[in-house]
Amino acid sequence: MSDVTRAVILGVIEGVTEFLPVSSTGHLLLAGRFFNLGEDNFWKSFDILIQLGAILAIVVIYFAKLWRIALGMFSNADDRRFVIGVLVAFMPAVVIGLIVGKYIKDVLFNPWVVCFSLIVGGAILLWVDQIDHKPHEHDATKFPLLTYLWIGFAQCFAMIPGVSRSGASIVAAMLLGADKRAAAEFSFFLAIPTMVGAFAYDFYKSRAEMTTDHLGIIAIGFVVSFVVAIVVVKTFLSYVTRHGFTLFAWWRVIVGTLGLVALAMGR
Repeated sequence: MSDVTRAVILGVIEGVTEFLPVSSTGHLLLAGRFFNLGEDNFWKSFDILIQLGAILAIVVIYFAKLWRIALGMFSNADDRRFVIGVLVAFMPAVVIGLIVGKYIKDVLFNPWVVCFSLIVGGAILLWVDQIDHKPHEHDATKFPLLTYLWIGFAQCFAMIPGVSRSGASIVAAMLLGADKRAAAEFSFFLAIPTMVGAFAYDFYKSRAEMTTDHLGIIAIGFVVSFVVAIVVVKTFLSYVTRHGFTLFAWWRVIVGTLGLVALAMGR
């Protein structure tokens, strides 16, 4: 299989899974094992770098709202408070990532952990979906600051591959009183600084390994993840508002179980 084909497939996986509560990192790790990418440092960096394509999709979809907030944060108290809320939610990932990020990558980034995390996360999603939440927060830009902070801490569990960044933040927001749509939307907004930071850090670390050919492969994955993510995000919000997260919970359980079976068979 050519590198271009791999880049397209991985770009599709990233675009589909980044904002669904199914773990993009987990799916990309399992795909890397399937493609026998092994310990290739370029493909490890590739998985991080193409996430910026998916993040750009969020910026495009919410551009009008984000632009209004950016212009109003110096004069409008609500806009300023939301920006502070996003930063508050973002900071736990920065601090915890700097402290234990290397340990997590060295020890936990393996397919066994991914599969178990997918199954456990699926069970949690099924449980949360059955709770009668009686939500009282319906606007992702107006959560209490303490709610933003707790969502930020919950997001840190996604450093464990297979947990899902969007899943952890959505579950936390719902348990703290947000409705499904608002919880999902805030997970999108929080993804912007989180994934841009991860992109910048990984690109800086990998800069010496990048060649012109590498940049071309990354560009392909970037564009594919961007286009696919636009379609997924627009579909996801309307779907979860009507149907909840049961479909994604069972997807996690099935993929995790099949992965464990394959690993047990030595695949």
